[in-house]
Amino acid sequence: MTSSFFTAIRVWLIGLLSSVTLGLLTLASPARAHEVLPSITDMTQDGSVLVFDMRLNIESFLAGIDQDTVTDTAESAQAATYDQLRALPADQLDARFRDFWPDMAKNITVQAGEDRLALTLTAVQAADVGDESIARLSDVQFTAALPEGADSVQVGWIRPYGTLVVRQMGVDDPYDGFLEAGQMSDPITLTGGNAMGAAATFFAYVPTGFDHIVPLGVDHILFVLGLFFLSSHLKPLLWQVSAFTLAHTITLALAALGYVTVPAAIVEPLIALSIAYVAVENIFLRTLSPWRPFVIFGFGLLHGLGFASVLAQFGLPEANFVPALIGFNIGVEIGQLCVIAVAYLCVYMAREYSEKGERSATAAALYMAAAAVVLAIAIPLSIWAPDLLGDLLPLLGIIAVMLGLSAAAVNVGQYDTYTTMVAMPASVLIALVAVYWVIERVFL
Repeated sequence: MTSSFFTAIRVWLIGLLSSVTLGLLTLASPARAHEVLPSITDMTQDGSVLVFDMRLNIESFLAGIDQDTVTDTAESAQAATYDQLRALPADQLDARFRDFWPDMAKNITVQAGEDRLALTLTAVQAADVGDESIARLSDVQFTAALPEGADSVQVGWIRPYGTLVVRQMGVDDPYDGFLEAGQMSDPITLTGGNAMGAAATFFAYVPTGFDHIVPLGVDHILFVLGLFFLSSHLKPLLWQVSAFTLAHTITLALAALGYVTVPAAIVEPLIALSIAYVAVENIFLRTLSPWRPFVIFGFGLLHGLGFASVLAQFGLPEANFVPALIGFNIGVEIGQLCVIAVAYLCVYMAREYSEKGERSATAAALYMAAAAVVLAIAIPLSIWAPDLLGDLLPLLGIIAVMLGLSAAAVNVGQYDTYTTMVAMPASVLIALVAVYWVIERVFL
């Protein structure tokens, strides 16, 4: 009776967690057809006037999307409005933005000392409609008259407008700032000299690299988990992670320097295919094969191009290119190590009992309780408040699956249950998600 009961619970839990996570991951696909991108503005002084040339996704602002809480316009309550605006011809979008400008100008701050400067719209050039599945970036120019004697300014805007990159042009050692949503820049000296030092640049770009893995890089997370689930021993993982790190560091640097350029339409499907390959190979291998590190190295080259696409959105400061690149890459590595650490914590007891061939009803109950807590957070919020969790939602699904599979494994007193009941089912799920992404990125 007890054995049958636990068997039924195991099957139900694994099925539920797998279905929920598969749905979360496929719905939150990193293909990001309507990705919310940082806005970039180049600031140039022309006599007593500051000229701002801004590149932005006009539709996001017109639709009223809170760009601080979502990373994809499809996740917002204004998704339908955004899609309607996205389909407008360029001249109609220009007109809509000109009407909207007075309200937007109130939410942009250009300040000289205590004086907030008035902003004047001088040009709008919306991009043509093109592929409606891709966010289009348009060009806007506005000016601000400087008060007499002004030697520095601060720039920023409201939090719902999202990330703003400010680049000072036409001076030596120019300011180059990556402003988080709602953040004001430090005072920018108009004659130049505000370029961040090497150390400050390095530390500024570490969080950007980390964010690209946790929580934004679901595809990279699944790839790292594919490496993790090959074997329960440390040596195979170190070989794979080392090969992957070396490879993506090389292509990240080459792409950031402009030596390598590969369209996202090619890179993204190949990245998804690399995830599927690693996961499928896990199903048939039990140990590290002689060829796997070399295959992982090749896939790392692809992932490095994917990382480079993030840097291409806002660029790297010319004066401190190397520190910024190293900081971003270290942030990526920290993110990957955090993924491995969390995965290890989720399956630790399953690995221990698997090696001993023992079972523990207590450990199974703890795992099931932890999985239930994660689901109790993820499911209601995904239904009633999806913006609150945002990109953390698929990560919670991944954690719930690992906890659920571990619960099943520790409840069976047999040797190597970690491989058969955790690593292999997890690899199957990863492979299914990756295959879906390949199809989505090529055909949908």
